[in-house]
Amino acid sequence: MALSRGLRCCQRVFSWIPVLIITAVVLWSYYAYVFELCLFTLTNAVEKVAYLLVFHVCFFMFSWTYWKSIFTPAAAPCKKFQLSYSDKQRYEMEERPDAQKQILVEIAKKLPIFTRAQSGAIRFCDRCQVLKPDRCHHCSVCETCILKMDHHCPWVNNCIGFSNYKFFLLFLSYSILYCVFIAATAFQYFLKFWGGELQNGSAKFHVLFLMFVALMFCVSLMFLFGYHCWLVAKNRSTLEAFSAPVFVGGPDRNGFNVGVRKNLQQVFGEDRRLWFIPVFTSQGNGHHFPLKNRSSESQNPLLANEDMWEESDDKSEEGSLAEDVNHSVTIEMEE
Repeated sequence: MALSRGLRCCQRVFSWIPVLIITAVVLWSYYAYVFELCLFTLTNAVEKVAYLLVFHVCFFMFSWTYWKSIFTPAAAPCKKFQLSYSDKQRYEMEERPDAQKQILVEIAKKLPIFTRAQSGAIRFCDRCQVLKPDRCHHCSVCETCILKMDHHCPWVNNCIGFSNYKFFLLFLSYSILYCVFIAATAFQYFLKFWGGELQNGSAKFHVLFLMFVALMFCVSLMFLFGYHCWLVAKNRSTLEAFSAPVFVGGPDRNGFNVGVRKNLQQVFGEDRRLWFIPVFTSQGNGHHFPLKNRSSESQNPLLANEDMWEESDDKSEEGSLAEDVNHSVTIEMEE
C-alpha cells in the first residue's frame, strides 16, 4: 500500500515535467525577445515600442490560455449518474452478466443516455461506479471519468474535455500567434546576424536560436490546431475520431454533428465577442448533447418520460441538467 502511494506521488511529480519544460522555454523566449532583441539590438525607438507592445499582448493571451488549460478541472459526471446505495448493492450481488446489464438498463431509463458500448450494453465504469453520459470516458491518468473527454494532454498535465476544451483551442491558437509574431519580427535580424551585418555577441545566439524554436513550434502547432479545427467542425472528439460512438442504430461518427455553426457554438458559445477570450462559454452541461438524428432522441429505449427525469432529490443539481435537456430533446417512453 505504501509502495503504491509512493509510486502515485512520483507519477504526479513527474507529470509536471512537460509543463515545466514549456514554461522554461517560454520564459527564455521572453528574455531573448524583450532584452536581447528589442532592448539590446533594435535601434529604432518606434519599432522597439511597437514590437514590445504587440509582443506583450500575445504573451499575456498565451499565458492566460495556458494557465486556464492547466488549472481548469476536468468536469466529471454529476451524482445523478452514480449508482445509489441500493442499486450498487443489487448490481454487486448479482452474479449473472445479463442480469447486471438489465439492472443498468433500468437505471439508465431515468437518464438522458443515447450511446452504448460496442457490445450494445449500457456504458458503465466499474472504477467510478457511474453510468457514463454520452461522450464521457474514463481517464486512466486522472483516474476518473471525464465529460466529453477529448484526450489527456501531458503538456498541460490535464485532461481536455467539456470544461476546458475551449481553453485548449485558444491556447493552441495564441501559441501559434505568439510564434508567428516572434518569427516575423525577428527574421530580418536573424538574417543580419547570419550574414555578419550585426556585431557578434550574446544577442546573436539568442536571436538565431529564438528564430529556429519559433518556427519549429509554429509548424508543429499548426498541424495540431488544424486537426482540432476539423474536429470542432465535425463535432467530434479525438477519441470519437478513432472510435465512432455507438447508438441504438449502430456506430455513427457524425451522430453529434448538427452543422458547422451549431458545432462551433457548442464549444465557443453564441456570443462571438467572447469566442477569443478564455472564459467558459460552452453550451450545455456536458451530460447531454443534441443529436443529428432527432428521431433517435425521442425513441431511445434507455429514456423514461420527461417528468421522471426532472424529478430529483437534489433539486439544484438536477434542475440545471433537466433545463438543458428540455431545450434540446423530447423524451418519450418506448412501449
